Amino acid sequence: MEQTLSYVLVTPYTIAKSRTGGVVSRLLSRLDIELVGAQMIAPDENLITEYANLVRNQKDKDSQRAAELLAQYVEQKLAPSLGRKHRSLFLLFRGEDPCRKLSEICGALYSESQNIDNLTGETIRDTYADLIVDPENPDDVTYFEPAVITPRMQETADDHLALFAKWLPEEQNIVQNMVYPHPQKIERTLVILKPDNWKYASSKPGTIIDMFSRTGLRIVGIKIHRLSVAEALEFYGPVKEVLKDKLAPVFGKKAKELLEREFKLNLSETTAKMLTESFGIEYAEDQFDQIVEFMSGIRPRQCPLEEMHQPGTVKCMILVYEGEGALKKIRDVLGPTDPLKAPGGTVRREFGSNIMVNTAHASDSMEAAQREMSVVKIDKNSSAAIIQSYLSIIHR
Repeated sequence: MEQTLSYVLVTPYTIAKSRTGGVVSRLLSRLDIELVGAQMIAPDENLITEYANLVRNQKDKDSQRAAELLAQYVEQKLAPSLGRKHRSLFLLFRGEDPCRKLSEICGALYSESQNIDNLTGETIRDTYADLIVDPENPDDVTYFEPAVITPRMQETADDHLALFAKWLPEEQNIVQNMVYPHPQKIERTLVILKPDNWKYASSKPGTIIDMFSRTGLRIVGIKIHRLSVAEALEFYGPVKEVLKDKLAPVFGKKAKELLEREFKLNLSETTAKMLTESFGIEYAEDQFDQIVEFMSGIRPRQCPLEEMHQPGTVKCMILVYEGEGALKKIRDVLGPTDPLKAPGGTVRREFGSNIMVNTAHASDSMEAAQREMSVVKIDKNSSAAIIQSYLSIIHR
């Protein structure tokens, strides 16, 4: 079966209630399709009007009642209100039969949600959605929150994706829709969910997002990204000299001790210094190369010059958190670099393996956050390009 695209839209209410991590966990742990794009969006009136019309006039004639209910929800809850746009999370998936698989995980609007005795918690909507009807008139919906929106049919998905493909390129990847009472206290910090989180289907990325949600910070930017070797070299560049300073003397000394034991002689301080400046430095540089390989999937010394700026072979998720004291709040939940030294309940203690494979990165200063956002081009997002490429193929 051919691979196609579909999407899940996480609603503003779900995001505001810090349920994003739970939704992402469900999607990533129970699907054999790939998350290839993610973008925090703030729809304008024009997009909402077109999107609601597509939802209302979808091809699936078996769910017209649900379609009308959903279209009204889009018009009322996703559209700007009181002069302010609202955040929704756009998640793009690729694989075989993604509409059916996503629909099964997200759950139906009818009839599961109508009767509490039918709820099992199996689907996302079982857990996070609400549909309340008038007991005297079951056709009268008094409250509706779908939690997520996803198309049931591929033809419908393609129509929706074509709309997003036109709209997304003009949108900023960082949503700025909040007026803070004390803007001078607001910080933005970068978080990377590293490649070890994406080796197989797992709830881990969503669980980490859920753990960060206890900071009360807002996610204002997100994307799926494959670091190029050049990006990884620049991103971790400051670490290289630190590794040399820390590791070269230690492993130069170890090399000296090994040689002395093996050959039963005492080496001079001059030789010890030479070992530090040769073997010690090479060891530190190799450790740096391993970091670059871990983050990009490619050893820098094995990467042809003309491929240095090509996307790497492993992916990560990049998020931008915003709020008062964002830097410290995120790093407190993340934990120290070494997972073995991290307190219980921190991200790295729960999911990290060692100093390099420690599941996530977070900026340690405002200056670092700004530099790192520049390196990973946080203002750019590949979701629109992925959709456009897909549409160009199916419309040939």
